[in-house]
Amino acid sequence: MSTPPGMLHPELLARDDPNAIVRDGRRLDHAEAASKPLRPRPEAQPRGAKVHGSRPINQAEAAERFIAAPEHAKMHDERLWDLRQKRDREMHGLAEWEELRSLASAIKEHTLTHLDEYLEQFETNALANGIHVHWARDAAEHNRIVHGILKDHGAKSLIKSKSMLTEECGFRPYMASVGIDVIETDLGERIQQLDNEDPSHVVVPAVHKLRTDVAEVFAKTIGTDPDNDDVHYLAEAQRESNRPLVLAADAGMTGANFVVAETGTFVVCTNEGNADLSANVPKLHIASIGIEKIIPRLEHLAVLVRLLSRSALGSPITQYTSHFRGPRAGGEMHVVLVDNGRSERLGMAEFWTSLKCIRCGACMNTCPVYRRSGGLSYGATYSGPIGLIIDPTFNARKYSNLPFASTLNGSCTNVCPVKINIHEQIYAWRRELVNRHDVPFTKKAAMKAAGELLSRPAAYRAAIAATDAALAHLPRFVIYNGLNAWGRHREVPHPPKETFHSWYRQNRGGKK
Repeated sequence: MSTPPGMLHPELLARDDPNAIVRDGRRLDHAEAASKPLRPRPEAQPRGAKVHGSRPINQAEAAERFIAAPEHAKMHDERLWDLRQKRDREMHGLAEWEELRSLASAIKEHTLTHLDEYLEQFETNALANGIHVHWARDAAEHNRIVHGILKDHGAKSLIKSKSMLTEECGFRPYMASVGIDVIETDLGERIQQLDNEDPSHVVVPAVHKLRTDVAEVFAKTIGTDPDNDDVHYLAEAQRESNRPLVLAADAGMTGANFVVAETGTFVVCTNEGNADLSANVPKLHIASIGIEKIIPRLEHLAVLVRLLSRSALGSPITQYTSHFRGPRAGGEMHVVLVDNGRSERLGMAEFWTSLKCIRCGACMNTCPVYRRSGGLSYGATYSGPIGLIIDPTFNARKYSNLPFASTLNGSCTNVCPVKINIHEQIYAWRRELVNRHDVPFTKKAAMKAAGELLSRPAAYRAAIAATDAALAHLPRFVIYNGLNAWGRHREVPHPPKETFHSWYRQNRGGKK
């Protein structure tokens, strides 16, 4: 961070440096062997998981690299925990909080069990509003449909607001392949786009970046001062760089947070107003929407809007809650309703309720694994707890390691505004992946051995006694070896003086 005029950089004060040469209360800048750089080299941002086609993502390896960057790991953990605490304050400020959660869950479950009816109702009413409605079975069809619309209008550039669905569909790479420029208008998404990275969080896409990372990205891409990491300077520089692209765009794209069947309208919630720019500056507005975003009536919207921002950011409401009913005067509006595996997931007995998700990110903000490993370590569009149950529905083999990146503590379920039983579905995916033989042999062998041991009480107690004796007497280099995964990042617990079983037998007279 730059030093305000008239103030000394902390390094120049030299209060804690016994070797500094000091006169009049300050270090001599060029004293031999005493000066220090005014700006220490910033910590490099750790990159995400290495993706190799459909090979299983090694989330643990990527997480290890993230943890090895202490400034990033500490900032990420604290920033997301702050969002969780703000969410809790909002929760305690509403006496009807649990009632709202129950209502939201019931609304979403009812809609999903009557999805075909409400989608048809939306289409009928949207057409009556002057909206063109398209249906896409998968990501490839979505991209072709949007490309066709842009081609029909001679559009060569498109501005868009944040949309996880378009990330899911690989939209930007497809558009680049057909010669159409896509410009993200959300600040976090734009940072990620310029850095050629996916978003790491469904709400705050660049939350894993330090301000020094952003300064480096902007210096390379939009020509800012690489030594100025003041957040106001960086935000203003991005605005000045992006605004001409917005004004010159041929088309605009948004997603949708909620789609109302009875009115044929949809709602987008943002804090920057960028969705309104994307929808209204160009004459052509395209909205890409997952079919699970539908709700029956406008009155249901009030319940979900009250929960969304409070759960996501700990704020009572987003700055902009924009309702889109039809095209602007002289313009054209298209809605693309996308399935992309959602119908198949709807038929999964244990996992269909994951479609209730309103993409608030609350489960990510509370998850101890996500907070400490970074969203990019998951190597998928959706990370954190919700990603652990969504991603395997797209590719079970590729994301077979992800459901094991969880402590199953249940905090994700506790904060979910629509009451998805996330931790139970994570456990169910573990069982499902084992049955599908999509779990590595070493992990299966270890779990089988553990199951055999735990099913034999006498053998289990003997193993515990032998382990405690080994921990108490073996030298450290024997215990902390390559086979001890636990000991790579933490100390092995000290063996207790006695086990609960031995204490119980002695004090309660148990025989077993």
